Order: sequence, then C-alpha cells, then structure tokens
Amino acid sequence: MTASSAIACLLSLQIDMSEGALLPAEQIKSRYLGSARTVRIYLPPSYESSLKRHYPVLYLHDGQNVFSSAGTNCCFGWGSWELDKTVEALSGSRQMEEIIMVAVDNSRWRYQEYRGAVPRSRKKAAKTEPADDAQETRFEKYAAFLMKELKPRIDHQYRTLPDAAHTAVMGSSLGGICSVALAWANPKTFGAAASLSGSFQVEKNYFLEKVLQPYKRKPKRIRIYLDSGIIDFTGDDDGRKNTGAVAAELRRIGWKDGVNLKHFVDLPLSEGDLETTGLRHSKWKEAQSSQHNEFYWRLRAWRALVFLFPPE
Repeated sequence: MTASSAIACLLSLQIDMSEGALLPAEQIKSRYLGSARTVRIYLPPSYESSLKRHYPVLYLHDGQNVFSSAGTNCCFGWGSWELDKTVEALSGSRQMEEIIMVAVDNSRWRYQEYRGAVPRSRKKAAKTEPADDAQETRFEKYAAFLMKELKPRIDHQYRTLPDAAHTAVMGSSLGGICSVALAWANPKTFGAAASLSGSFQVEKNYFLEKVLQPYKRKPKRIRIYLDSGIIDFTGDDDGRKNTGAVAAELRRIGWKDGVNLKHFVDLPLSEGDLETTGLRHSKWKEAQSSQHNEFYWRLRAWRALVFLFPPE
C-alpha cells in the first residue's frame, strides 16, 4: 500500500462510532479585519454526552473547503478535505484524540492574510495593501482576529483546552505557510502547526531566508508537521524543495524528527491506488500530474492529525 492511499484504507474500516456535529456556519464580526468572517465549527462525537470533558482545538484556513458539507463537487471537482470524517475515523480507532475544529473561510485578501510576515520596509510601499494598512499588514490583522477575537470566543462558548499545548493551526498551500508563520510568531497561543504543500516560496522565500536561517536561539515550543508532493499543475515540485529546506533549518535549530517535527514527501497515486479513493474517473489523469489540490490534502491530512493530536 502506498503512503497516500493509507487513509483510504483507514476510512474504509468498519468502526463503530457516533458522528460529531457540524454546526451551521456563522458570521463573526471583526474590528481587526474590518468586516465579518464566516466560521464553521465541528464538535466531536462525545461533546454532548461527556459534559465534564474539555477538548483540544484545531484552527483551519480556507474553511469553506475542509468539511464534508462542502460536497464532492467543490474545488474544481477535487472535493473537500472531509476532515470531519477523517477525524472521526482516527479518533474512533484510537489513533488520535477527539478534537474541536474551527474553520475560517478565506477572503479576497487571501494572499495578503496568509503569506506570513513581510519586511517592514515593504509595508508602506506594498501595492497590494490599502493605504490605511500601511502600519499593519493583513497577515498581522488576520493573526489578531484569530488570537484576540476568535479564540477567546471559542474558549468561552465551548469546552476547550485553551493552552498552547492543546491548540494547533493547519492549512495547505498559502494556508500552510500561514500556519507555520502564525505558530512561529505566537508559540504561547499555537503550540502546533501543520503545513500541507506549503507555499514557502512567497515573498521571495522570506520565511525561510529571513526568519529561519538567521535564527540562532533554542527551538520554540512548537510541534511542526510539513509535507509536500513532488509535482503540481505547473510542472513544479509542489513546494518539495522549499519545504525540505524549511525542515532542514528546523533540524539545524534543534527540532527532532518524530518528536516535535514530522516531514513527509508524497508520491502521485497510480491508477490502481486511485480506484480505491472514490475520485471520479475523469480526474485520474490530472491527479497523476498534480498533487496541489484538495484530493491529495484529503488523503494526507491524517498524518498531520495523528502527529498533532496523538491519543492520550
């Protein structure tokens, strides 16, 4: 069995488990973002019956694509991440903890909000930022929304474990670098981060070359998951080279594989493997030449989940 098709096998297991709850999407107003943002919340199967239990929380970017409620036709026919189904399969088989998931939809400012830190000298000159954003980037405002508005609200309304050790952030592509950059800058809030096919090339490799490479202090208390494929729709490597360089810098600083770092490189699926996934046949040829899509992130997400939230 290939590494990527392992989750397809896992999800086919006959596990006796109840389902969690996907709550109706809600609009949350933000003074930092200057608008409301759609947020989708998943509660685990035991939430309504184990009333004294508190749960870890996973915050997710591109929230409109991560749960099965998005349907099989979303994301250019690749489907959603189906994280609700994956988490229930993994927690039902005792491979990870039950968790609360909070998914935040993206906006028209996706690139600016997700790209991570940028040099101070660029903020005033950045053509992609409105004039009133000269003193604070969209990434910083998005981070403030998550940490100062959304997280306190979630911790107040639901039975969470609010400390950093039980709070993680996860995303793909731009959401991947956003997750790592958020945790790096705010380790007292996010104690773990996962990047799937992360876009570490943005802003001329700024996070890699200007944040990680000059860093000479001790490792931060963050557990980090990184992965990539080896090909994407442009013919490039799905971020493999830059993701590997980020992993190498983390090891140099002191992160240890299997302890606080997990780095995985995925291979495209064969036709035989694709038959087991349920992906429509018309997408098979494309799936063999591009791993930068929700289909592959759906299959790889389990690796991040069991690493970030191992069973007690």
